[in-house]
Amino acid sequence: MNASQQAGSSPLADPEEERNDIETLSFLVARFAAKEIAPHVREWDDAGEFPRALYQRAAQLGLLGLGYPEDLGGTPSSQRMRNALAYSLARHGASGGVFASLLSHNIGLPPIVRHGSTELQREVIAPVLRGEKIAALAITESGGGSDVAALRTTARRDGDHFIVDGEKTFITSGMRADFITVAVRTGDASTYLDVLGDMPGSQQQARGARGISLLVVPGDSKGLTRTPLQKMGWHCSDTAQLRFDNVRVPARYLIGEPGDGFKMIMGNFNAERLAMSVAALGFAQACFDEA
Repeated sequence: MNASQQAGSSPLADPEEERNDIETLSFLVARFAAKEIAPHVREWDDAGEFPRALYQRAAQLGLLGLGYPEDLGGTPSSQRMRNALAYSLARHGASGGVFASLLSHNIGLPPIVRHGSTELQREVIAPVLRGEKIAALAITESGGGSDVAALRTTARRDGDHFIVDGEKTFITSGMRADFITVAVRTGDASTYLDVLGDMPGSQQQARGARGISLLVVPGDSKGLTRTPLQKMGWHCSDTAQLRFDNVRVPARYLIGEPGDGFKMIMGNFNAERLAMSVAALGFAQACFDEA
């Protein structure tokens, strides 16, 4: 297993050295957020987005590449270091919207790091970590969010391409993403019965986890339509509904093996939920300090 397949993990660090690194990183992020984010949040919320240049500024400080393989432009780090980044950005950035979109690559790229081909990693991950491109993850559909096994978006093999049809919703960075990691159904699904009591019609059939795959869809693909969604908060984080109408995607953009997508998604969710929990702590601390 090469460095790219290890998702940017680092060997066990000396505890004292790591504490010093965390303090340094926290100071760096706090200064970055206070200068580059906090003064502009209201303006960006009114505009519904923040400047793309912010990605490049964050990349120049190494913030986008934290936890990614060095050969792809990242900096391998421990989970504690990544937690420190999430906490400090939330604590000092004063914007959940900036946090969500600026770091949306952290949910879109990990499956590619762990399971993507070397060619795909270099084409997608490297420019994102440089702040030149934006990455997003598209799983949720209007018919279900947490029930990933019930997704309906399909990707049918056609020679050297997949043809994608379906819809996704509530996609962070969905309007601007250059690369979208999309959960699709590429094969037959197992069927299970969900019995919800004794009432007539309580037996509901749903597609199962088998047959789900992950596919990177370029943002400029013909047949991809994006619609911005209005939200009650996090206004500067662009959130979109995506529609795929006969979108042709080269087969080399498939992540890993067909049918392995469900396992990848479940592993992805674990890290995503941890990051959101750490960020929530940072936001709570900011509220407490300002009270």
